[in-house]
Amino acid sequence: MSVTAKKNLIQLLGEQRKITREQAQEAMNRKRDTTDSWEQIFLDMGVDEDDIYKAKAEADGVTYLDLEHEKPDEKVLAVVPDEMKDRYKAVPVKQEGKRLTVAMANPKDVFALDEIRMKTGLDVRAVLCSPSQIEAFKNGSNGNGNGATAIDGETGDLNEDITEMLDMLKPVEDMTSGKKKKRESESQAAREGAESAKDDADTELMPGDIAGSAQAADEAPIIRIVNTVLMYAIKDGASDIHIEPQRKQVRIRYRIDGVLHEQMKVPQHILAPMVSRIKIMSSMNIAERRIPQDGRIHISMQGKDFDLRVSTLPTAFGEKVVMRILDKASVLIGLDNLGLYPETQAGVLEICHQPNGMFFVCGPTGSGKTTTLYSVMNVINSVEKNLMTVEDPVEYQLPGLSQVHVNRKAGLSFATALRAFLRQDPDIIMVGETRDLETAEIAVQAALTGHLVLSTIHTNDAPSTATRLSDMGVEPFLISASLVGALAQRLARRICSNCKEEYVPSREQLLLFGHDPRQHPDAKFYRGRGCDKCRQTGFKGRMGIFELMRITEEIAEMIVRRAPLAELKEAARASGMHTLQEDGFRKVLDGMTTVEEVRRVVFTGGH
Repeated sequence: MSVTAKKNLIQLLGEQRKITREQAQEAMNRKRDTTDSWEQIFLDMGVDEDDIYKAKAEADGVTYLDLEHEKPDEKVLAVVPDEMKDRYKAVPVKQEGKRLTVAMANPKDVFALDEIRMKTGLDVRAVLCSPSQIEAFKNGSNGNGNGATAIDGETGDLNEDITEMLDMLKPVEDMTSGKKKKRESESQAAREGAESAKDDADTELMPGDIAGSAQAADEAPIIRIVNTVLMYAIKDGASDIHIEPQRKQVRIRYRIDGVLHEQMKVPQHILAPMVSRIKIMSSMNIAERRIPQDGRIHISMQGKDFDLRVSTLPTAFGEKVVMRILDKASVLIGLDNLGLYPETQAGVLEICHQPNGMFFVCGPTGSGKTTTLYSVMNVINSVEKNLMTVEDPVEYQLPGLSQVHVNRKAGLSFATALRAFLRQDPDIIMVGETRDLETAEIAVQAALTGHLVLSTIHTNDAPSTATRLSDMGVEPFLISASLVGALAQRLARRICSNCKEEYVPSREQLLLFGHDPRQHPDAKFYRGRGCDKCRQTGFKGRMGIFELMRITEEIAEMIVRRAPLAELKEAARASGMHTLQEDGFRKVLDGMTTVEEVRRVVFTGGH
């Protein structure tokens, strides 16, 4: 009797021509270096989710079920409690006599099967279904086949939409306030008895509070509220969403073009179910409220995919949530659209086409450094070059690159990855951030041994790059030999083209930039009046302000002898560097932004 060998997921996807040999090798390398599941690895590589889970079903010897085509029986849905369906990512599909068919993300979970069997009293037959289809079915929408939650919908006014949904949540408020009163009365009784009894009473009530929040998080109005908050943020072009608990209410703010705008305030009783809903979406522990947590949400809106990095933080009035919106398309806007003047762009490209050396992009958090580096890599990436990146985290996937995600728990740091890169025959190496001596020294060695190293560093201007590396402990002669250039940048808001008007700034402001209006009477200045298109701010969109320093022989000699920063700046300006202030003011004279805006983003930290 012959026995057929069982095939694994990679073999099946390869035989079905869903992945190439190179993708299979890349997946195995990533599996060795990370704790990600095979399914997540292939999703990140762009393999269709349906193809992945059909192959997984065959590999595991279970049946695959497509919830988009085989709709569950409405009568059967109530057989399994909602809390259990959420915990095990399960959807009851149909009941035939004493047999219950349940679609699950993990049909091999024996504990889940046992619990469902005991709860229902039925014989459970588990079939495999993709997590996104289960999540989409739970949200009342269709799966989109890419692991993302679909939140498409029409947008009108955020305040009106949320207010309408809040009216539907009255039962949740009553339930929460009832639990609060009960807790207060029991705590009072405990205080009258003994202090230890008070602690016991509080402890016994906590699981009930968590269960109430979890139950409320499954209510349709809460799901709609969270989806609406996300939908409006994406529609308005926000980069971050802040959900901030206060004493009597919860404030929701969006960061748009680098500035926070208050959108609305909602009642305090909405916070717990809202946070629980976000935690469920981002695979966090909803029972843990005492420590910060991090997670990710994949969503789809109007045919575009977005990644949300979610962070929760316990505060005095409840958990604060901040969500960073990562638009996978925004990072690929191209070098021509960053705001670089032609001569600066030509200088950057000349540096980055060198065969070896270190090139740094400098600036504070949120100044667009990653976007600039990705734009540069898009230009210099080619079939003839092996381009590798190590990032924390990998925010955007670019075709043709080998991208490594830092995993400190597993021992994979920037330095560890860099050492491994040097054995992978790279041409160009991108390091997400140079933040310590070990990483800096390996990057220097890589640059000195024939590789081009691109990285970011937190400095106020370009000349400070050399002094920062020296402060980390890198020897000045190594910095001088390896550093080929540094680009400092800031992000400034553009004047709204719809309400642009001419105006006259104060003489004091212009003198800060070395511009005397009496000597230049013909200079014209513009600002945005404020309109509906720019939310009455006068600004729409952002652009970069740049400062490019190229390492000349004179500057290299000054780095070796540890010349003061002021001397480095003067030498860089003498060799053709335009400072951030000069580049920003040139954009003011070109009518792109305002004097006040450039002053806001450039004159920081005494510079």
